[in-house]
Amino acid sequence: MIWRQTLTPAYLVLKDALGHFVNDDGYAMASHVALSALLAVFPLLIFIAALAGFMGFNDAADRASNLVFDAWPENVAKPLVDEIHRVLTVPRGDLLTFGAVAALWFASNGVEAMRAALNRAYRQQERRSFIILRLQSLGLVILGSVVLIAYTFLVVLAPLAINALVSWMPAVEDFLVTIDVARYSIAGSLLTFGLVFTHWILPSGDRRFRDLLPGVVATLVMWMVAGAVFGAYLAKFANYVTTYGGLAGVMSAVVFLYICALVFILGGELNASLIRLRKIASN
Repeated sequence: MIWRQTLTPAYLVLKDALGHFVNDDGYAMASHVALSALLAVFPLLIFIAALAGFMGFNDAADRASNLVFDAWPENVAKPLVDEIHRVLTVPRGDLLTFGAVAALWFASNGVEAMRAALNRAYRQQERRSFIILRLQSLGLVILGSVVLIAYTFLVVLAPLAINALVSWMPAVEDFLVTIDVARYSIAGSLLTFGLVFTHWILPSGDRRFRDLLPGVVATLVMWMVAGAVFGAYLAKFANYVTTYGGLAGVMSAVVFLYICALVFILGGELNASLIRLRKIASN
């Protein structure tokens, strides 16, 4: 039957992906990625603040933090955003201060955690030089910071310019609607591009673009579902305050990041299983 011919390969892929995830300590790796990501958030935004100050965009880090946490459940994001805004009230105009350099280094640790998780997911043994890998991680943090600053311009600052232009030249309003759609499309595609780039460059080995798409699409879908479900759970059932007191906001963020890390690693496992079974079928 056709449905059996369709379900059998899907079952084999899922069985291989989930089996390898469990056997290779996927849950422990998700904890590592989640904690590293949480520890990297503040240094990353501190570095963005320094970089933005150097470029003349003094409030870009505040805007970037709002945009980064926009996709998070409100109960999870609000405590972190409030703390981040308090941290970023300290002026950080000099890009070459020890604090900014240290923030860059600690933020790169989050990249290294994702690299370790993806190497396990893709069944790869890392053989590249530690120095090369660390330089790559530092470069990715800098690139990501520049992209986030550009993101704040596309999503937040551009409407101000568009409204000013429309008030001055009302005839261009219809044309600007197209630009507005394109602007949000570009901003929305940054996450997809970041995931594809991460799966391509971080783990060892070579992979084609088409090998990466299934896991990236699955990750995006599972992230959206997980965010909606976890947000509803926090709103209706969970009461972290009675359990963790003042740490409730941090603990809900850790749990949410753990779920996101699980999904992120499972996306790599899915890609690796598809690659492996495709090779078996071709032999």
